[in-house]
Amino acid sequence: MTGSEQTSVLVTGGNKGLGLEAARRLGEMGWAVFLGSRDEERGRVAVETLADDGVNVVLVPLDVTSDESVADAVRLVRKHTDRLDVLINNAGAPGKAVPPADAVVADVHPVFDTNVYGPIRVTQAFLPLLQAAENPRVVMVSSAGGSFAVVTDPAQPISKMHELAYSSSKAALNMITVRYAQALPQIKFNVATPGEVANHKFAATDMNHHTGELTVTEGTDAIIRLATLAADGPTATFVDRLGSVAW
Repeated sequence: MTGSEQTSVLVTGGNKGLGLEAARRLGEMGWAVFLGSRDEERGRVAVETLADDGVNVVLVPLDVTSDESVADAVRLVRKHTDRLDVLINNAGAPGKAVPPADAVVADVHPVFDTNVYGPIRVTQAFLPLLQAAENPRVVMVSSAGGSFAVVTDPAQPISKMHELAYSSSKAALNMITVRYAQALPQIKFNVATPGEVANHKFAATDMNHHTGELTVTEGTDAIIRLATLAADGPTATFVDRLGSVAW
């Protein structure tokens, strides 16, 4: 599938929303796209749509909460390429926005399983393929809700959204990204949030019932920028489409 000059990318949660749009944009750049999808039927439809538009794309059935599924995904990708240039950990779960006073572990655990343990599972499994690339990059799709600076700013709407699972999972993902970046300097690990923090805007997706003011294309601007970093690009950064975001 991938030639020596073709950049390869795996996008988790790639069958809709930000993941699908990131896959489309990178595919249009001539990249080889591995589209990860927990729902195989939705994934198949997404792949067919991208392929009809000329994208070199392969469906990768992938449930980031399953060790077995992730292992199968690695085996499938290895059939097509001996390296992975870019990994976009996009798959995410919003949780049920249970207030902290009411939240129990059963409310929090499934969100962490997808948003925290999922990226760890996938990153760990694909490390050998990433390390085989000349300029490997990992993009973690997080949220302004994972920023202590944003959540503690009374001017930010999310400071008044009293939930426990989602924001804490994204804060954990941010720290995990920094620790990976410090330990593996040969790979660029960066965090993107699909919004405009300074303008209190976010992208319209299924997760927020399409209430955001930004399009999915605008929401993927930061993801694409980090995915296409040059060899001298930064690592351990947190950005939105306008620039740096405070941790």
